[in-house]
Amino acid sequence: MRDSIKVILFCFLLVIPFLTLACSQIKDYPTDLEQLSEDERLVIRFSHVVGEDTPKGMAARKFAELIKERSNGRIEIQVFSNGTLYKDVEELDALLRGDIQLIAPAISKLTDLVPELSVYDLPYAFNSLEEVHEFTESEAGNRLKDLLKMHNLIALSLWDSGFKQISNDIRPIEHYQDLKGIRMRIMQSDILAQQYYIVDAFPRKIDFNTVFQSLKKGDIEGQENTLTNITSKNFYSLQKYLTISNHGYLGYFLLFNLDFWESLSDEDRELITETLHEVQEWQWQLAEDLNDRRLQEIEECQCIQIYYLSEEEKKEWEEHFTPVYHYYTQHYGDYYIQNLPKYKYVK
Repeated sequence: MRDSIKVILFCFLLVIPFLTLACSQIKDYPTDLEQLSEDERLVIRFSHVVGEDTPKGMAARKFAELIKERSNGRIEIQVFSNGTLYKDVEELDALLRGDIQLIAPAISKLTDLVPELSVYDLPYAFNSLEEVHEFTESEAGNRLKDLLKMHNLIALSLWDSGFKQISNDIRPIEHYQDLKGIRMRIMQSDILAQQYYIVDAFPRKIDFNTVFQSLKKGDIEGQENTLTNITSKNFYSLQKYLTISNHGYLGYFLLFNLDFWESLSDEDRELITETLHEVQEWQWQLAEDLNDRRLQEIEECQCIQIYYLSEEEKKEWEEHFTPVYHYYTQHYGDYYIQNLPKYKYVK
């Protein structure tokens, strides 16, 4: 009996060195995200204020999934949608403080920091989304993005929401004169305010996530937004009239805190940049498709009266809004306006 115990102990002692050697050969980074320590993971908190079923919400999820997959779980994009982490008016300050690392605000919301960006808000500044993309990647567009770096921000991508439409609860908007006297919700942009002053409406700068309640209480009577945002927040259920005007562009810059971005390794920056470029192409098509689908759904529900501006009427509106362009030129010069594609190719 004693001899058997000795044999077992001797065999166990022989096995221990082999177990130690095998354990020492485990890879530095396990592929399971849950096994990584805080020091081994790169966590990027991404806050945005729209719904998950919007083009921005869906692109945010796709970006997070691709980064997780391509980094084998080492990089985690934590997405907080619908303003659950920071509200519309809070997220930019949180990014600048470094409390979060990534946001995707509407360009209009950046005009307090870089007023020249309000060229994107000019009525009928762009005839198509392709013109928006062209301008953003042009010398003028890159100069605008460089101005953000002065505020410790870097724009790495542009995501579309689409062109804005007008809804209200007072009367059909078939002519710009029909906007007179209506309290309209707008984003934080002086150019957007000027747009409605021109037609004797009353613009109100209101946080996106409180628009529904403001409409419900009667604090405002109308609003402008893309169809995906109008439907995701159910604005149209509180409105009687919708005008398909395509009068202004709404898009988002993907903004990183510049200090955080520069702290990343070259490999991580390359991975994120390449992935964002891929997601951007996918998101542009998604935004176009979803806006078309949402319009069809609103048409079929017959729950709101719709008016479609003709091309001739759009030209009339554009001409009436010329003083807004003069306002921009007086305050910020004409360089960015002159480089809009619609003027660039005029012979």
